[in-house]
Amino acid sequence: MEVSTEAKLGWMLPAHLPSGNWHYQFRILLLGDSTVGKTSLLRRYTERCFIPTPCPTVGVEFYSKMMELPPGIRVKLQLWDTAGQERFRCITRSFYRNAVGVLLIFDMTNRRSFESIFDWYNEVTNVMDKVIFLLVGHKCDLESMNRVTLEEAEGLATSLGTSFIETSAKTDTNIDLAFETITNAIYEALRNKEFDLQEGWDGVKIVYKRRASSLQRKKPSKAACQC
Repeated sequence: MEVSTEAKLGWMLPAHLPSGNWHYQFRILLLGDSTVGKTSLLRRYTERCFIPTPCPTVGVEFYSKMMELPPGIRVKLQLWDTAGQERFRCITRSFYRNAVGVLLIFDMTNRRSFESIFDWYNEVTNVMDKVIFLLVGHKCDLESMNRVTLEEAEGLATSLGTSFIETSAKTDTNIDLAFETITNAIYEALRNKEFDLQEGWDGVKIVYKRRASSLQRKKPSKAACQC
């Protein structure tokens, strides 16, 4: 007999969507050196626009996007755009514990940003025991200026135990694919119960539609003694 997704998860999904219109919320962090294009990538995904030179991110900024996964599971993605400058590192570190997924982003035309990926990865894994990673090589439209080969990027992804995707916010290349890939990976990890969903951890939020019974059982009143 085929086991339903809900049974595999071990959780009861709401029969009707609540007012928030989503079943789960996943918090995903974007990490990488300054100027690799994290903000451009996020705005292309969430707002469908491209801004060549957005203002530098100060600390952390938040974006959100709804995604639907089969079979009809709606997920709210809370996306954290972080500053890549060293002076903001203490701020971004404070957000690691409440992330379930991390996009490790480097600039295909910037060799140093590629070499920094191990540092970003180690920062997160020193704090979190379990998190889903995806390696993203951004600005792939500037192929003639590439300083990182496909083989090198795929090799790094393999060593980190994750996948690699090339993206370009300018040409809208693989932007949706990157977020779909990490979201599906998180959902699969949830199905396999790889996360310890403790109270107070906001990496994953689950919405329950609790049905309050209109009929409440009343304890029978004790009759007064007629003795």
